[in-house]
Amino acid sequence: MTDTHTLPPGIRARFVDNGNGLTMHVLEAGDDGGARPRLLLLHGFPELAYSWRKVMPILAGAGYHVIAPDQRGYGRTTGWAGAYDDPIAPFGFFNLVTDALGLVSALGHTSVDAVIGHDFGAPVAACCALIRPDVFPAVVMMSAPFGGTPSLASRARVDTIHDDLAALPRPRKHYQWYYSGPAADADMRDCPQGIHDFLRAYYHHKSADWPQNRPYPLAGWHADALAELPTYYVMDLDKGMAETVAEAMPSPAEIAACQWLTDAELAVYAEAFGRTGFQGGLQWYRCVTGGRNAADLRLFAGRTIDVPAAFIAGRQDWGIYQAPGAIEAMRTRACTRFRGCHLIDGAGHWVQQERPEEVAALLLAFLRDLGSGTS
Repeated sequence: MTDTHTLPPGIRARFVDNGNGLTMHVLEAGDDGGARPRLLLLHGFPELAYSWRKVMPILAGAGYHVIAPDQRGYGRTTGWAGAYDDPIAPFGFFNLVTDALGLVSALGHTSVDAVIGHDFGAPVAACCALIRPDVFPAVVMMSAPFGGTPSLASRARVDTIHDDLAALPRPRKHYQWYYSGPAADADMRDCPQGIHDFLRAYYHHKSADWPQNRPYPLAGWHADALAELPTYYVMDLDKGMAETVAEAMPSPAEIAACQWLTDAELAVYAEAFGRTGFQGGLQWYRCVTGGRNAADLRLFAGRTIDVPAAFIAGRQDWGIYQAPGAIEAMRTRACTRFRGCHLIDGAGHWVQQERPEEVAALLLAFLRDLGSGTS
């Protein structure tokens, strides 16, 4: 269980059988007496329930029971098999929604007031609202916009993007396909700089602390446009992720000045991924790049998210634009009751850690607008 001395006051941890094969490590804040409105927070990669530690006490102080699990493949949640050769189906969107549904039920509830997801947790939250709006009647997506469901006629298309990226004057590759390969876990877990320094550089590289993070919309899904993305998204062809982010390792002075992720906080992530490795989270990417998620979501072709929805991200987060057109589709077509797109200046990809007060304020404003808030 997460060491209690690493958690802010008011956050507690326990283990819960979600009825879908997992014993989930869950962080909670706020009274679970049954009368409070409930929020389910879903983290992304490479993160943990711990990533919500800064916003949970604020939301609980506003009257909510806040629930944040280590998701399948992560942290101290057990019951998943995550070797590269293990089946990837359990890490697809449908089963991740079932994990969330099972957790809500196991806690004795039939619904939550909102599901909130960051990074890879954002499309899971979107699928929760898409598939089970009765259980998840409002959704906030953070850092990764939801561009809608695939068309019924869609099939795995022949995409030359990888050949095109490799053929650039500076040969490149896309990080999601790299993450889907057999070498990524060992590259990061057993990297020369050690897992602590790897994560420090990775988190720094994607944060607003890295001054080159000045994102803008890309012209489209083609090699020349994608090559404008930072190397943590479109990598040099001959480098792994550990080598890639090492080039952006912050100085000792920058590390000392980083208040949103102290070395003590970083040690929680380093311990977790040093113990489990990254493959559990990487299996999620394989469900994307191999077409499993798209094939499953064809069942919902033409279906929109019809519950109240909002989007929050850091203004310095390239994740907003890494899928060209997705943020526009989310705002205009994919969500019929879209309540706002909020970009927080001074935050990069880890927005709920970099700017927790602003994130919490936006969440509470969204929830008050629903009429479910208590403050």
